[in-house]
Amino acid sequence: MSERRPLLGVDIGGSGIKGAPVDPDTGEFLAEQAEYATPEHSTPEAVAEVVREIAGCFPGTAGGPAGITFPGVVQNGVVRTAANVDRSWVGADAALLFSRVLDRPVRVLNDADAAALAEVHHGAARTASGVVLMTTLGTGIGTALVMDGHLVPNTEFGHLEIDGHDAETRASSWARNRDGLSYRGWATERLQRYYRVVEDLLWPDLIVVGGGVSRQAPEFLPYLELRTPVVAAELRNTSGIIGAVLAAG
Repeated sequence: MSERRPLLGVDIGGSGIKGAPVDPDTGEFLAEQAEYATPEHSTPEAVAEVVREIAGCFPGTAGGPAGITFPGVVQNGVVRTAANVDRSWVGADAALLFSRVLDRPVRVLNDADAAALAEVHHGAARTASGVVLMTTLGTGIGTALVMDGHLVPNTEFGHLEIDGHDAETRASSWARNRDGLSYRGWATERLQRYYRVVEDLLWPDLIVVGGGVSRQAPEFLPYLELRTPVVAAELRNTSGIIGAVLAAG
């Protein structure tokens, strides 16, 4: 472990909020994470109270900066979209809210962006250079773009229109289940088309595939025929917390 002070990372999701102290140099959790259910009425005030409780579990991080992920677009700390939490978040200055609640500097960023930072620094893309594209395949398709370690925030490449459809309505993991596709059929009929369009637009040096379905990566990644190397994410459900700390530190 490095001698730097551990920082608090918090990952806000539609169903759960979790946090832990992390060594920013190694990405190592320094205590077991604390996890609470997202409040049924997930207003800014209600969520901030849960974040306060999580921070209270780790007094060793007090005073240092904290990183917090949010399931939506975040511009300069202000929330612009909120698909899985209360709509009252839209327009809220989340960075200001959390910094007041926690009495410390806070960086708030999109959850997919945080996951990408974690994978670039401590996960599947740690040896990569150039442009790294991360996609999270779940209910939709989340995306994040990192260039030589520098994040390009709030990309929404899951909403590209491809063949007349919003891409995530055809290529997400949820769409695979909805349409009863095998992993091979999903890869060859849906993911292949999506990733080919994305690589033609961005020319990434590496694509990292995350989301819960990445655990089944051997069942679908080998069927993709792309010029870009494609790998499964390594950090899985810890990536949000680790990436939040990297953004804050």
